[in-house]
Amino acid sequence: MLDIAEELHRWVKQGRDFAVATVVATHGSAPRRPGAALAVDSDGTAIGSVSGGCVEGAVYELCQEALQTGEPVLERFGYSDEDAFAVGLTCGGVIDILVQPVRTGVRRPAGGHAAGEPAGGHAPGEPVDGHGHAPGEPADGTAHTLAAGLAAAATGEAAALARIIDGPAEIRGRALLVRPDGSHTGTLGGHPALDRTALALTRALLDAGRTTTIEIGAGPAPEDGARGEGAGQPSGEQREGAGQPSGEQCGRPVLLLVESSVPAPRMIVFGAIDFAAALVKVGKFLNYHVTVCDARPVFATRTRFPDADEIVVDWPHRYLDSQDLDPRTVLCVLTHDAKFDVPLLERALKLPVAYVGAMGSRRTHLDRLQRLRDTGLTELELNRLRSPIGLDLGARTPEETALSIAAEIVANRRGGTGVPLTGAHTPIHHDTARPVGRIGSVA
Repeated sequence: MLDIAEELHRWVKQGRDFAVATVVATHGSAPRRPGAALAVDSDGTAIGSVSGGCVEGAVYELCQEALQTGEPVLERFGYSDEDAFAVGLTCGGVIDILVQPVRTGVRRPAGGHAAGEPAGGHAPGEPVDGHGHAPGEPADGTAHTLAAGLAAAATGEAAALARIIDGPAEIRGRALLVRPDGSHTGTLGGHPALDRTALALTRALLDAGRTTTIEIGAGPAPEDGARGEGAGQPSGEQREGAGQPSGEQCGRPVLLLVESSVPAPRMIVFGAIDFAAALVKVGKFLNYHVTVCDARPVFATRTRFPDADEIVVDWPHRYLDSQDLDPRTVLCVLTHDAKFDVPLLERALKLPVAYVGAMGSRRTHLDRLQRLRDTGLTELELNRLRSPIGLDLGARTPEETALSIAAEIVANRRGGTGVPLTGAHTPIHHDTARPVGRIGSVA
């Protein structure tokens, strides 16, 4: 749902009721990942996608039904000889979709927007009971929590939204919004231990920037305040709550979808050359926050790099020393000059970043490796260096080279091989979601 947060946040501010369908689990060659969403408002306007077009029509109708009933529903779509044409998911995968109505708190008369101010004189999107609840909404404030999650994602705030996608009917769809400091909004209902367990697990997933499903069910619990072994790993074995199975205290285990919204990952391009200008464009296309750094002010200019988020004039290694980088950061060294490359890579290859690549010929690469060995880098650290940078596409132009670099970054991030899919026996999607257990009431 957070992938369309900006538009949904506008809907909330406008006081528009809507239903949102979110992919909560995938199996096989499903077209979109968990967290992908399609939303439909009370006027029939639709945004987003859950399948790239395969089952959009059926999901659209489910959203309209949910707007009428006010109840969340979990549905499964998949391919079989009997329902291939009816369902339309012909890619061979299976997707589970949670459809959830969201009441904004504004009640417009039949016919939509034409009838003036909402009853009671409340501003669009403002809850009307003074407690953060929309009319008719359960006292847990689910709509208020969802709205807060959308606002956080739309404004770039780090937060994770946990929603119950399967469990006791009375708490299905309830939401908990968790922030990096551990503060939270909303409740999942049931037993207080459920909130405590979900809070700890969701915060760990937020720290990793992950979106996935987790099951909370039977099993021994760690002592209060302890995350236990394997914290942050989605597992039905992680429990909390006075030695009691927190999921079963609600009557049965519960399955959560946790969607993490974190600031865009960083791409830092060192070397203000023409290849860098092309790479900046591709980096922005891949939703990176892109910085260009070069020690030469005549080259590191806004005119040369209009698409960059930041342009820094500084020695590359000195700038790198000043940055607090997370494990999603990618570093692309295009300076192609030993006086810049060596001190920069000496530092970069010791950092816990996702990718370090350096441009240069194979002769340059061998010379660079020896220089780096002379600085004291180990073979393990040197093995992290992607050089010559990029995949073998036969690239020659700056744009083609940028594409080859971006392809290697994506393959590294997703666990791809870089080989052609034609004739290969490798999976198309390498980061498939962890299989979830029995989902219960699915089609």
